[in-house]
Amino acid sequence: MSAETHSRCTAFLGARRVAFGAYDEVARALEAIDLSAGGLLVFDDTTGAQIDHPLPSTPPRPREAPAPQVGRPRLGVVAREVTLLPRHWEWLARQPGGASAALRRLVDEARRANAGRDARREATERAYRFMSAIAGGFPGFEEASRALFAHDAEAFSRHIAPWPPDVQAHANWLARDAFTPTEPLDTND
Repeated sequence: MSAETHSRCTAFLGARRVAFGAYDEVARALEAIDLSAGGLLVFDDTTGAQIDHPLPSTPPRPREAPAPQVGRPRLGVVAREVTLLPRHWEWLARQPGGASAALRRLVDEARRANAGRDARREATERAYRFMSAIAGGFPGFEEASRALFAHDAEAFSRHIAPWPPDVQAHANWLARDAFTPTEPLDTND
């Protein structure tokens, strides 16, 4: 998640963008708009998900089960269950620092190695959530969706070209990382 989308949302009245920015800024902007005709849609810019109005004072967090208070909570350590095969536990036990340290190193390595692919996938999902909610009935929606998931920027732009300018611009902005090339997976493993 980039800093520019963290804690931000965008509001549309019909197909016209009427407010964007931090949650509290958008909430204040919406207070000044006549919403009696309906058609208000508000989207979290990090996820592309539609959110309810009135807006919460802070962005919605993913729902998680409360973690038990074991481990080192003051350091931010969260204890959760991990299920592995015996050979995995045996390998982890032989690693410097034990199983927890080895798992942390493996996760950090995987996060670095997959950062580009993860950003591309997140951008694709973010743009699709937005498009489905606001543009599902627009001409070219199906074709634009296929182009988005195929990471074909040219076809995506072509299929959303007839859409209202604000919807088109926001879809492009949300999808901006979906068309970034990523390194191919190593198939020699």
